[in-house]
This record gives sequence, structure tokens and C-alpha cells, in this order.
Amino acid sequence: MPALEMENEMTHSHNPSLSPSNSSSPLFALVDVNNFYVSCERVFQPKLEDVPMVVLSNNDGCAVARSAEVKALGIKTGTPWFQMQELAKKHGIQAYSSNYTLYGDMSSRVVEVLRAFTPNLEVYSIDESFLQIETVLKQYQDTVELGRSMKEKVRDTTGLPVCVGIGASKTLAKFANHLAKKHQQFAGVCDVNAMPKEEFYQWMSETSVAEVWGIGRQLAKKLKAQNIHSVFDLLQASPQAMRQQYGVVMERLCYELRGVSCLKLEEVAPAKQQIIASRSFGKLVTKLEELAESVAMHAARAAEKLRSQNGTTGALTVFIQTNPFKQNEPQHHQSITIPLSDPSDNTLTLTNAALKGLKQIYQSGFRYKKAGVILNLISDKPTAQQSLFEDIETKGKSAHLMKAVDEINSRFGNAAIRSAAMGTKQEWQMRSGNRSPNYTTRWDELPVAR
Repeated sequence: MPALEMENEMTHSHNPSLSPSNSSSPLFALVDVNNFYVSCERVFQPKLEDVPMVVLSNNDGCAVARSAEVKALGIKTGTPWFQMQELAKKHGIQAYSSNYTLYGDMSSRVVEVLRAFTPNLEVYSIDESFLQIETVLKQYQDTVELGRSMKEKVRDTTGLPVCVGIGASKTLAKFANHLAKKHQQFAGVCDVNAMPKEEFYQWMSETSVAEVWGIGRQLAKKLKAQNIHSVFDLLQASPQAMRQQYGVVMERLCYELRGVSCLKLEEVAPAKQQIIASRSFGKLVTKLEELAESVAMHAARAAEKLRSQNGTTGALTVFIQTNPFKQNEPQHHQSITIPLSDPSDNTLTLTNAALKGLKQIYQSGFRYKKAGVILNLISDKPTAQQSLFEDIETKGKSAHLMKAVDEINSRFGNAAIRSAAMGTKQEWQMRSGNRSPNYTTRWDELPVAR
């Protein structure tokens, strides 16, 4: 192992943005559900354990999640289902349509379990959460015991398997989680902060720099061209030199690898500056009426997301497009932005604006594959610019109506109440030929114990 030549770690102190998140030596844990979509399906169908299986994207197009058995066959994420047919027959690969309602609810249940360990939690993605754990360690023998307790509690409560990575920074916790997931000797829990230095450096030298959180495929190629191949190579690089070449984000990452916490826990997710609601059709669509139903549905979904973050939008964009892969067919890709006279979060207002835009860009004679709505100019509702001629009474009624709609839909299911513009048949809806039941959110789809 080469000797580590590292600059004085205190050189970061001149830059407030790179200072440690607090003076009490923070310690982070990253809890990640293994093969999340696949694991959610297996919780309610134990017969799928150890069975090779994939979860398919919208319209059952390509693999978005793979079991370990499928990964071992060399099938990559994004592989189209039709290209797997021979392997599926040979190895008995089971394919399931995406069930995002189920996955979202199971994700919430995992987070609820983790909050019992500490309220200092950041939901990073649907299957990953960061926890700041230095304040709760006194309740456990050591960090590994805490990690095992998290792992067992999540498994006992939800049935989902997780791995836990622990480190002095979020980047190191992510690295530790990678080790916990890839190497059986850790039994699903790895604390790089407690490792002997030589062992820690050895794992870094054996791990590709592409595995570092925030280093994508293209950036990894550039780093390897500079002879930075492993995580250990990046650890030895000068943070200041990296900043000059790649910016402040890379500098922070270098310090994070040295155990200097530069990335604070985001306990409250920042409001989105843009909201997109879009979905491919289950069949190619030619009629304006069917496109209108789809656009109205996307407008309603976007409005619901907007209200959940207490925002309003000053403009929305509607887009429609044909299938670019059918090059023998005429193509039409068009979008239009509709400004709103007053910022709004009202589903009916946004639906009317979206349909107005659709009528302006629709052209007959094309077979459309996809449509969507994008909300722009989003601002926080309490601080949004008000119109001089705004009708306060009407606006108050609108707010009460939207609140009632959201509460009913939350209780009885998405789109229990919806605008007439969304239609009833919706024959354009995407294909989901093998979707599992919504076991946890619909009374009529509860699992039955025999």
C-alpha cells in the first residue's frame, strides 16, 4: 500500500462553505433497501424468493429493477423486455409491471421505522435515507450494533432487506454502504469510521472511483485519464486542484472522503422549482379527445404535487410527441407555454390552461406516443406575488375545494374525485399487464392469508 500523502485537513477552514457541519464530529448512516422494487414484490409473494425476476418500466418496456439472480445472468438495467425473451424462457425469469403506489407506501413505512432511531433523517431517494447518529450511539454497544438493530427492525416491520453504511461524512457513509452491499463479510453493516486505517485504505484502493457518490460514468473517464482509478487515488488528490478543474462540488467531495463533513443533512426536502407530469401511452393516440384526457390527468397530478409543497405556478408547458423510434412514420414534437394571469395551484385552472395549449399545438394525421405537463415559475404560496384585482373570496373557496379534493383522494385512492376532462375509459393508459395488487393501500386488494 503506498504511503498516503495528504495536505493539512485544516486548509479548508478558510472557506465557510467547506467547514464541517458542526463541531461535535457528526457520524452518518446510509440505510439502503436492497433491490427495492424486487424486494417489495417478494414481501407479499414469498414464492418469488430466489427466483430470477425483473420489474419493468412504464408500458412494460424495459427492466428498471433486477433481482440478484438476473444480475448474475449479465442483464443490465434498461434492457428491453423483448430482448430478454430467450433468457426468460431458459432461466424462468418472472417479469412484473411497475407498481409505484406499492413502492411509495413501502418506502414511507421504512422511513417511519428509521425515525424511531433518530429524528435527524434525510429521505434521499425512494429506497435510501441518511441518518445522523452520533447523538444516539450511547444506547448501543457500538455503531455496528446500531446498524444491525436498524437492519433487523426494518426487516421485522416491513419484510424488506437493507444494508447500512456508516461514516464520518455522507460520502463515506455511501461508500460504506457500497461495501456492505457487495461484500458478504460485513453481513450488511459496514462502519468505515471504525476500521483500522490500513484496512480502510485497502478497500478504497480496490474500489473504482466510479463508485464514489457523485462521480458519474463520464467524470470517471476524465479522472482515469488523469491516472485516478480508485477511491484511494481520489483521496490522495489535492482538493484545491480538483476544484480548479471540476468546481467546488468536487472539492467538497474530496474533503468528504477525508472525513470532513461538508454536506449537511437535509431533513426537509427543498421545494421543486419545476414539476413534470408525463407518461407514455399504452397505444399510439391520434384523436384530440384522447390527448385531452391524458393532458387533463397530468395537469391534475402536477397540481396535486404543487399543493403538497405549498406552491403556486405562474406558467405551464404542454408537450406532445410521436414515437421517435418509428422513423418510417411522420414525426411531430411540439410544446407551448401558457402564462397564467394569476399564480395558481387550482387543478381546474391548470387543466383549462393545459387544454387551451393542447388545442394550439395538436395536429391531426400523427400517431402520438407521449404527452405531458410541466409547471414553471413555481413560488412559495405565502410569498407569491398577488394580483391587484384578485378576488379574495373566490380564492378562498378555491383553496377549500382543493383541500377537500386532496383529502378525499388521499383517503379513497388517487383520482377518486377528478375533473370530467380526464374521461372515464382512458383507453390510452399505459400497459401494465402484470402489475401486482396494491396490497397496502386498497381494501379490495389486501393480501389474503390462507
